[in-house]
Amino acid sequence: MSYTVIIPARFASSRLPGKPLLDIAGKPMIQHVWERACESDASRVVIATEDQRVFDACQGFGAEVVMTLATHESGTDRLQEVVSHLQLGANEIVVNVQGDEPLIPKAAIAQVAANLAANAGASIATLGEAIDDIEVVFNPNAVKAVADNLGYALYFSRAPMPWCRDEWAGEEVKLPSSAPFLRHIGIYAYRVGFLHQFVSWPMGTLERFEKLEQLRAMENGVRIHIAEACVAIPGGVDTEADLQLVRDVVAAGR
Repeated sequence: MSYTVIIPARFASSRLPGKPLLDIAGKPMIQHVWERACESDASRVVIATEDQRVFDACQGFGAEVVMTLATHESGTDRLQEVVSHLQLGANEIVVNVQGDEPLIPKAAIAQVAANLAANAGASIATLGEAIDDIEVVFNPNAVKAVADNLGYALYFSRAPMPWCRDEWAGEEVKLPSSAPFLRHIGIYAYRVGFLHQFVSWPMGTLERFEKLEQLRAMENGVRIHIAEACVAIPGGVDTEADLQLVRDVVAAGR
């Protein structure tokens, strides 16, 4: 199957300014992400940035890169600008790989693209991982998802889902071994036609409260396929501590 990987790389990160160009083992972070994406079976890998410094750096290591507007309110808006620039067809599949995930496994990229291709009723595919820690279930920074028997998402939330009424009725709250807790992992595959629709929709009510962009799609009747990732997916780089961890992993050759 054929799909395109698009990597948004914003220079203006509030917590780590210039994040795409931060050094990891002698290369800018964005180069590591690009190299991982190129190892997948994607037919094309494109970096999207709003900053000339990132644009120049990407051209320097041989990547295809597109300059986008700096005024986009969301990553999906930026993605839609890129697919329009590339003139991709409505039925083509694009995978959004975040520019701050230098350890993203190639298998995860291929999996999310294949899942979308295999589920004609979905306009989006994404991945999750099983949760085995009660603290993660109740952590609002960890987005939870529930799905139907065919793998289509029913809802995404920062709240614990599902709520284990009987098990959590007492004072002691434990993680039931049989409950299907799934943490959402933010890698997405989209059909291009959906991206053109998405940017025409106003922010949804659920999206506004949860601060989860995928809920705008669900509020407009879009189906999202979610599957458990076939491989462990390391966290991205949001803080200095994350950056040092990735540097250590890369230095150790893991």
